[in-house]
Amino acid sequence: MDHYYSNKQQVAHDRKQLQFNLRGHALRLVSDAGVFSKGAVDYGSQVLIEHMKFAENSKVLDVGCGYGPIGLTAAKLAPLGQVYMVDVNERALALAKENAKLNAITNVTIFESDALAAVHDRDFDVILTNPPIRAGKEVVHRIFAEAYEHLAIGGSLWIVIQKKQGAPSAVAKLESLFGEGQVEEVAKDKGYRIYQAIKSNI
Repeated sequence: MDHYYSNKQQVAHDRKQLQFNLRGHALRLVSDAGVFSKGAVDYGSQVLIEHMKFAENSKVLDVGCGYGPIGLTAAKLAPLGQVYMVDVNERALALAKENAKLNAITNVTIFESDALAAVHDRDFDVILTNPPIRAGKEVVHRIFAEAYEHLAIGGSLWIVIQKKQGAPSAVAKLESLFGEGQVEEVAKDKGYRIYQAIKSNI
């Protein structure tokens, strides 16, 4: 059984071109079978995109980028910055690269990584993730821990998670990493929660 968080996808192709307006930017996104939320940009991702905030010169990482809606929108919002997009799914990565070209987005670097393994030598101002809940809590919490390690002081991790799919334990994990008072619920919408965790210099 292939999952969207598997490295290689055996499922037959079913390519679609989707049209979205994300944060005021019209994006055309090619999707395919074997990737997360292939038929439309996942509602949780849309809520995260709507609320994420960072400077236009930020160095941003999108973990689990799929075919690219979060990272490519981030690249539009940080035209003077650089966005790194990583995923374990080879098919999703190929689509993300195609979609960057399709939308003439050049300030992105897209490559394969299991969580943050491939960016172990970099720090970021902002890390964004719609974590792969179905991959299990251990994987999700590892992403949080690695994100903390790779944030610059004052940098922030933005996540979206459904209340019924582990939001309380996610918040507890984030507070254990970032410290109490450093994790804020920024928004809630249809059961989805957006959290921002800030890395302090303490």
